[in-house]
Amino acid sequence: MSSFWNNRISISIFGESHGPAIGVVVDNLPPGEHIDIEELSRFMKRRAPKKDGTTTMRDEKDFPQIMSGLVNDKTTGTPLCAFIQNTDMHSKDYSNISKLARPGHADYTGAMRYRGFNDVRGGGHFSGRLTAPLVFAGAVCGQILEKRGIYTGAHIASIHNIKDESFDRTNVTKEDILNVRYKSFPVINTKRGELMISDIQKAREGCESLGGVIECACVNVPAGIGSPIFDGLENTLAQLIFGIPAVKGLEFGAGFLSAKMVGSQNNDDFYVNEAGHVKTKTNNHGGILGGISSGMPITLNVAIKPTPSIAQPQHTIDYGAMKNETLVIKGRHDPCIVPRAVPCVEAAVNIGILSHMLDYPNFS
Repeated sequence: MSSFWNNRISISIFGESHGPAIGVVVDNLPPGEHIDIEELSRFMKRRAPKKDGTTTMRDEKDFPQIMSGLVNDKTTGTPLCAFIQNTDMHSKDYSNISKLARPGHADYTGAMRYRGFNDVRGGGHFSGRLTAPLVFAGAVCGQILEKRGIYTGAHIASIHNIKDESFDRTNVTKEDILNVRYKSFPVINTKRGELMISDIQKAREGCESLGGVIECACVNVPAGIGSPIFDGLENTLAQLIFGIPAVKGLEFGAGFLSAKMVGSQNNDDFYVNEAGHVKTKTNNHGGILGGISSGMPITLNVAIKPTPSIAQPQHTIDYGAMKNETLVIKGRHDPCIVPRAVPCVEAAVNIGILSHMLDYPNFS
């Protein structure tokens, strides 16, 4: 089942972009966890469209209706089901392209996989709209983790050729994460963010789109969670993160830069600090060794491709008639997906970390 993920916690995402509703069922959450609904809504609003010209004009409230699994704001231990209505669909925008393969989209591959019966309106089940249920699940998991002092945060590391400042991979703190979490445009350096916004607006005006990189960190994860080979922390996080549409790359710690280092540069020396805790002097390993957390901050970078829907003529095919065509995409599309993907990455990391924390001794 492509939309079902199970690793201690199970998540099942349902719905289509232009269907009546989307949603998620989350099972095996610990019972008795208090969930702040106001904070949950605030987290989800971070993936909503902005009013600065950097995102789509589709306006969905995304306030989840919780159908089960929560009573008096506490988890019951039974499946938590959230239902999110779709209210602002413009399905007619897709009436002229039902058999045209939009470059960069899953129209053609989806038609091949599902014998032409897939819902193409707004991308159907392949749409970024389906990240709203993922964000709901990740926001719930994040609140459970934060009660144990574990915080996940992300920011836009770059858009196009404009770079933000980076987290200090070795010393990033809870305060660093919270300082950027609820910024309207999630960057560390506000002036760099203004340059990014300007670049995105220029791309929109030129009927283009931009991609970028998101940097994420998770702090205060204890050493010893995860497993080697196929059940490692990297494996789990990668599977969840690649469930976000438009993700094309992922690296942990120094990532691909480590391939340019020699061993003495890449290795992180261990030491015991003044509080008696085991640390490393650097953090090229990104907080994970052998699939298991080291106690250092877990750090990763996620590459997001440019939005494939652009208002320019593009060469394609009519896969119904099997002939070449030229396509001009209409409708409401983000000129850059990156800002709205930031909470999606955080959500995916929260789910993965909590799933492994359930194995941690005396987790309660």
